Amino acid sequence: MPLSWNEIKSRALEFSREWADEASEDAEGKSFGDAFFNVFGVPRRRVASFEKKVKKLDGKDGYIDLLWKGILLVEQKSRGKSLDRAYQQAKDYFPGIQDRDLPRYLLVSDFARFRLYDLEEDTQHEFPLKELYKHIRLFGFIAGYQTTSYKEQDPVNIKAAERMGKLHDKLKAIGYAGHELEVYLVRLLFCLFAEDTAIFERRQFQDLIEQRTAPDGQDLALWLHNLFEVLDTPPDRRLKNLDEQLDAFQYVNGNLFAERLRTAAFDRPMRDLLLECCALDWGRISPAIFGALFQSVMDPQQRRHLGAHYTTEKNILKLIGPLFLDELRAEFDKVKNQRKRLYEFHQRLAHLKFLDPACGCGNFLVIAYRELRRLELDILRTLHQDRSQLLDVHSEIRCNVDQFYGIELEEFPAQIAQTALWLMDHQMNLQVSEEFGQYFSRLPLTTSATIVNANALQHDWREIGNPQELNYILGNPPFGGAKFLNNEQRADMAAVFCDVSSAGLLDFVAAWYRKAADYMAENPAIKTAFVSTNSITQGEQVGVLWPDLLRRGLKINFAHRTFQWSSEARGKAAVHCVIIGFALHDTVDKRIFDYETVQAEAHEIKAKNINPYLVDAPDVVIHRRSTPLCPVPEIGIGNKPIDGGHYLFTRQERDEFLQKEPAAAPHFRRWLGADEFLNGYERWCLWLGDCSPNILKQLPESMKRVEAVRRYRLNSVSAPTRRLADTPTRFHVENMPHEAFLLVPKVSSERRHYIPLGFMEPNTIVSDLVFIIPHGTIFHFGVLSSAMHMAWVRSVCGRLKSDYRYSAGIVYNNFPWPQNPTDRQKQAIEAAAQAVLDARAQYPDSSLAALYDPLTMPPELVQAHRKLDAAVDAAYGRRKFSGDRDRLAFLFELYQQILSPLVATKNLRRKSTR
Repeated sequence: MPLSWNEIKSRALEFSREWADEASEDAEGKSFGDAFFNVFGVPRRRVASFEKKVKKLDGKDGYIDLLWKGILLVEQKSRGKSLDRAYQQAKDYFPGIQDRDLPRYLLVSDFARFRLYDLEEDTQHEFPLKELYKHIRLFGFIAGYQTTSYKEQDPVNIKAAERMGKLHDKLKAIGYAGHELEVYLVRLLFCLFAEDTAIFERRQFQDLIEQRTAPDGQDLALWLHNLFEVLDTPPDRRLKNLDEQLDAFQYVNGNLFAERLRTAAFDRPMRDLLLECCALDWGRISPAIFGALFQSVMDPQQRRHLGAHYTTEKNILKLIGPLFLDELRAEFDKVKNQRKRLYEFHQRLAHLKFLDPACGCGNFLVIAYRELRRLELDILRTLHQDRSQLLDVHSEIRCNVDQFYGIELEEFPAQIAQTALWLMDHQMNLQVSEEFGQYFSRLPLTTSATIVNANALQHDWREIGNPQELNYILGNPPFGGAKFLNNEQRADMAAVFCDVSSAGLLDFVAAWYRKAADYMAENPAIKTAFVSTNSITQGEQVGVLWPDLLRRGLKINFAHRTFQWSSEARGKAAVHCVIIGFALHDTVDKRIFDYETVQAEAHEIKAKNINPYLVDAPDVVIHRRSTPLCPVPEIGIGNKPIDGGHYLFTRQERDEFLQKEPAAAPHFRRWLGADEFLNGYERWCLWLGDCSPNILKQLPESMKRVEAVRRYRLNSVSAPTRRLADTPTRFHVENMPHEAFLLVPKVSSERRHYIPLGFMEPNTIVSDLVFIIPHGTIFHFGVLSSAMHMAWVRSVCGRLKSDYRYSAGIVYNNFPWPQNPTDRQKQAIEAAAQAVLDARAQYPDSSLAALYDPLTMPPELVQAHRKLDAAVDAAYGRRKFSGDRDRLAFLFELYQQILSPLVATKNLRRKSTR
């Protein structure tokens, strides 16, 4: 057990006085080194060697004054000699030291001055020997005290996963696999972590391997087997003649080493791999990413894309901050000057309970626990500002890992989650030790988090944690889209939503919302927050999920609107997410975190209410409609040939076809889908649906196409498609207006401020990747091309990845148009809309994609749209809106106003028919 800081400081003062007086050119280096290590209560002979012989880069022999492998190299010079030369001499020894033994710290001294280099942090500190006691915390790494700053993209994370991954593969290759391999790796990971975080002594695990096992690795597995047994055995039950080096290991307990496993087998390369793992500084790996990082060890595919599969700490804090941490911090600030109330607050903190029902490797639980412990440390700092009195920290630390619960489907992540929480507990204990100068440890482990290996959608959550005792539910449930679920997941969804129609449209994550709502019904004080796919707040999923949740009394109390999840690192998946915080009770201070772009930083907005679209507006749920809410032209989809591509041509293909069959020219019509419309691609369609049989018979090349379409349809696995083979010249869906029509692309980039629309002539055939509005006028074009309509689109439309996916039933048919605009307002919109078309016409060689790219949009077009926005806003009775949020709040209220009479009339009709 490390000495307290007070004891170390006292010893440092005594050491400084003794050696500052005696320091001279005749000072004995070995005695000096022994005395220096004794300051920290560490026997020098156990950790470091004097006069280590190495080969320098020039081939000559060198003798290191003192080397603690992997940690510290000391070079001593006579009094008054150059410390710069001492430093250079120390660096000259590096080529003769194995990579895994290279030190992190260099200490050079002339018996009067100390200079300490931290080679990882690239820092140095110099001071007189007599002032050692003032700088003693710089040497915390010797005593076992060391605080670490963690970097999510620290190269040590990558190296650790790669090296352990190789060891995993080699063990698996020899037949050591499955459950045994998973448990074995968790144990090795714990040991590696333990010797760099003062659970074990520094290098204790590595020294056992290097000093006691054969270089060929043949006896390594047996030594590890014995070590695991020792770690699970209390000192009073260990064999009396147990090997001294094994007996020196701490009793761990916690059931981590309880299960008896088959003895594995190692060879020389595997032993070297384990030693390479030992050489890393595992203290730099935060338990916050410990779990998911080493889940990648088990999966070579994940290992190649390290970083794509763990949740960043920054994103976790986005959830736990508004869920509980901000509130607890505010309460602490309120009571910190009132000792009695602060004590009561501390007591309450220790009784909070948390559940992550899809905990994976425990990332959310680990960060939540860390923040709870940090808050507790602030409480203790405040309660014990007077450090003159000795504090018994063991009795003061009340928060523990047994306040945390989790459910995880896979066994290995569940084990990792429990281990990661222990490791975070130990790291926070080290911070307490550092703060109060007393070593505090919870070994042997006597408490643990409750992590259950189960299917969260089938398991009764009440069996894991009593809802009457739980305070918070949090996590990041699986993101599977409705179309990509396997049969078991579909069955789970059906069971959870047994009383909800159309539940098959919902993403997998939605089931956790329903399970949480049912669980919270037994304790409405519980607060919950989940990271989720943004799909559950958009499009048709809203109309399926949220009416059910709202009926159960669910209230959204905070939300992060769509943002991009973990997008910067190589290999990371660009997932677009939301965070929704909810409860069965309402709060006054509702918070929306909005993002200018999905990669931007959030800015907070206070809200009166947060509806299922994560907008400050009434709890409106938009259902699919077959006709428009307002008196405007109906919208329809384009044409769907189901032709196997035989009727579609590029310009070159059309020209080549017409060279063979010029008579087919009248039957070629321009073909537009969303891509062709936006990017200006030229494609053509051979339309034979209105070609008379006599004429068609005279077109042999065209007949070949008709026959090819017939065969294509006959070979389909779909019965309706096979029936279409009876009419091979016709399309499956035909929609060809006889007059000009308005075109709306189904999918458009989220980067655009406006979805580009356009008027088409009837001789153009459009695909089912666009919508068409027959009888659409310049007025309709103007309103649909406005910021008002785009605010509605962004909020209620579905998404294809992050792009807008326009819909007839949800977006267009539910859009609240201006009510009874005056002729003057209509004319203003029409004039502004025409100005938009005129601005486009100035750039005939530019595609709509280029014209509406925010980086290349012409100033004339920008200005024209701004004037159109103002004209449309005025038609709604408002001269100015502050932005999309203001427009949306207005539109949702208008939607309710328009809908209410319609609902009342519908209900009246129902009553009259009874």
